[in-house]
Amino acid sequence: YSQSNELIAFSIPADLKENANAVVRDNQTIIDVLGTDEMIISVNRVITVLNKLGNNNVDAYVHYDNNSKINKLEARVYNAFGKEIKKIKKNDFLDVSAVDGATLYSDSRVKYLEYTPISYPYTVKFSYQKKTSSTGFLPNWNPVEGYYISVQNNSYLVNLKEGKARVKEKNFKGYNIDKTINEHKIFYQTKNVKAIENENLSPAFYEFKPIALVALNDFKTDGVNGSYKNWEEFGLWMYNSLLIGRNNITESTKRKILSLVKDVNNPIEKAKIVYQFMQEKTRYISVQVGIGGIQPIAANEVDRLGYGDCKGLTNYTKSLLDLVGVTSYYSHIEAGHYNKVSFEKDFASLEQGNHVILNIPNEGKDIWLECTSQTMPFGFLGDFTDDRSALVITPEGGIIKRTTSYIDETNLQSIKGSIQLLENGNLKASLKRISKGLQYDDKFSYENETKDELIKYYKSNVWDYNNNLEIQSINLKNDKKNIVFTEEIDATINNYATLNGGEYLFRVNVFNRESNVPKRYRKRKLPLKIYTGYKDEDEYEFKLPEGYVLDILPSEKELITKFGSYKVNFKKIDATTFTYHKTIIIKEGTYSKEDYKKYRSFRRSIAKYENLRIAIIKK
Repeated sequence: YSQSNELIAFSIPADLKENANAVVRDNQTIIDVLGTDEMIISVNRVITVLNKLGNNNVDAYVHYDNNSKINKLEARVYNAFGKEIKKIKKNDFLDVSAVDGATLYSDSRVKYLEYTPISYPYTVKFSYQKKTSSTGFLPNWNPVEGYYISVQNNSYLVNLKEGKARVKEKNFKGYNIDKTINEHKIFYQTKNVKAIENENLSPAFYEFKPIALVALNDFKTDGVNGSYKNWEEFGLWMYNSLLIGRNNITESTKRKILSLVKDVNNPIEKAKIVYQFMQEKTRYISVQVGIGGIQPIAANEVDRLGYGDCKGLTNYTKSLLDLVGVTSYYSHIEAGHYNKVSFEKDFASLEQGNHVILNIPNEGKDIWLECTSQTMPFGFLGDFTDDRSALVITPEGGIIKRTTSYIDETNLQSIKGSIQLLENGNLKASLKRISKGLQYDDKFSYENETKDELIKYYKSNVWDYNNNLEIQSINLKNDKKNIVFTEEIDATINNYATLNGGEYLFRVNVFNRESNVPKRYRKRKLPLKIYTGYKDEDEYEFKLPEGYVLDILPSEKELITKFGSYKVNFKKIDATTFTYHKTIIIKEGTYSKEDYKKYRSFRRSIAKYENLRIAIIKK
């Protein structure tokens, strides 16, 4: 009865359907660790999809590679009343590469169910069993899968027939979780978890979802044994098993790189020369093979081929630096824009980290190099890898270090411009926009665009609120040494002002309007998170059209809050000239859910003042 009941959509409790696009009726994961080189993973999953937005939550797939074999695989689809309408056998699943088109070669593949529903709700019962000889990557327990998905039952069991495992629990508070942990068994179960609604400007889901991290002390992957209980031991294993012997460079490249640095004594200046050499010689392409997909291709292969993935290019750069006597360390990191996932300082596992960068110690001020980019400035990371903990692999073992942070006013954009208002309502402007920090990161790729592409971008994205905008000229300067990007732009806007008799009405904020107002919530549930702080400073000199005079300028406007500040002031130069000066500072941080309303009020006040208009009259 219970099995048939979980297939009937109408039996789902009302509170589990609230805010839900899908409901996990039952998800059972059983992992049998039979030895350091033998593991069986069994999954049985039943999920009811309530609407089309829930289709992506079916998750009927299984990964495999040369070290694993899928023994069982099946899916069945049921209608709302629990009647079977489709059965999918193992050979009916689509079988594709598990990596994208940027990957040169990989043995990682995935079998997945492709099903087009004919009505909602429907239920999918999915099961598989996979046997693998690689035990380094133990699946974690993730009972709450994302926003808008509720859980009736989720259980996770690790049977340890051999070896020992470590566990770290995160964000369990507030959830009803049963668990049993001993030397032979790890068991977790939770029931009746309501769906969580995604709210604007909230922390990333991983920051508050419940998760149990699990790792074996002794494991095997791709035929290589490993053993670790902490990051220091993990780093030793990686250094000795994955990196040693992969730093050979061809004689011709040795001679070339040594000749480039022969008159340079400063190690950082040497590193800059090596980094530029690497960027000009190589390009990025993904390679997902080797020991668990985490071993770099040998440096001499990257040297010969001229390409590599993050692992290969980082190892290649490190090998070149070794030649010129500059110490550097291969480093694992969890990369991702804005979602700054850090390594768990007190829990080591192979599951952490999806990218590799290079660390150069520099008298307490570490330098980090992104080796996959042909254009990134030396020592600059950007928001893909900034401000998070990374694992630095040294000959003495692994060390957790934090990457460079770009905080608040470091992320500066300043605009200085002269604006001529014309008698017919048109506008002519000359601007100089300077960007630093993460605002540099947003713009330095502009220099790779064609002029036509860039003009289209300015008109349709940057200043899309200005109708009739035309770009007359663009001059870009990318100062990689100081990490400053400068745009010099001449532009016109026809019919910018509104003419009404003798009155001439125009908006003073022409080229940097902050009009976004966060969504309103009656009952906010999640904290407020501002991921990136910044500072914008705008200063325009306005010249009035011929025949018009300036009467009274608006008074100064200033807003000061815990989230940042906003200030606008005007200054009269003479009867036909005035300046407009605006500064906005937004502070990165996590704030209470009660603060969200205050922040929204702050942004609403800014947006209102950003539309400020001035009226001038004819003499």
